[in-house]
Amino acid sequence: MVLRGYVPTSEETLQTLAALRLQSLNSDFSTHTPFPRLEELFPPHVLHARLPPPPHQPPSKCRGARLRAGLLAGGLWGQALAKQRAERDQRLRGRLREEGASTMAAIVEKWKLLQGMGRPEAMAAYVALVREWPGFGSTLFDVDLHASPVGSGPQHLWLGIGAKAVSLYKPGEPEPLDSFCYGRISSFGASDSSTFRLSVEDRDLLFETSQVDEIAQLLNTYLASAGAQRLPRPQEHPTRPPTSEPTVLPQGLCPVAGPWQHRPPVGSSHS
Repeated sequence: MVLRGYVPTSEETLQTLAALRLQSLNSDFSTHTPFPRLEELFPPHVLHARLPPPPHQPPSKCRGARLRAGLLAGGLWGQALAKQRAERDQRLRGRLREEGASTMAAIVEKWKLLQGMGRPEAMAAYVALVREWPGFGSTLFDVDLHASPVGSGPQHLWLGIGAKAVSLYKPGEPEPLDSFCYGRISSFGASDSSTFRLSVEDRDLLFETSQVDEIAQLLNTYLASAGAQRLPRPQEHPTRPPTSEPTVLPQGLCPVAGPWQHRPPVGSSHS
């Protein structure tokens, strides 16, 4: 969850989590202890977000200008552009190394402050920090919500399915855009192999996703555990009803847990 960016929190907290992971793995700080790679402790996308965006090249409006650009691209002008790109990529790699070294130094300083903390305590502190996110315990699915206004494109969101509600998150935002308790859900199902429909009172939400079956199975599981009844619509594809056999919950982007009683013990690692 943390390393893949599915725990929205501050960079300071991410550094603290990395320090707690080091304390759990290696105990107290020592210069003789081999360090894991930074990407095993800290989400790489945070470092990449610090880099400047690539320069925008405005499109040539004139046909003659496009033709001249095409002819020049195969000659000296093309070689000059390739050299500029290589130099820019080299500068970005150097900047990324600097940002990585600075972040690792900050993590190590926090690690030194944890001296004397045992592995169980470090793991408990790690989980306690992650649990501060209100969405902790949900299974997240990467979806594209079909926008209702005509002409609007789909909106990329996280669909969080938890023990008490279904929530929609903007990626990276800690608070949900909207949340629906199971009592408000009238029906759900697959419109086709890549479209999942969720009907909430008088609203129909359509999601593009590659995990239609997983979402339906998980919703069935939670509705069954809550004692709720499904109200399928005629066009809905049938999904298997819950059985009395133990259910293996499908895994979304961050399979933290199902219902709270099924959460792994504090001693298990979920970094």
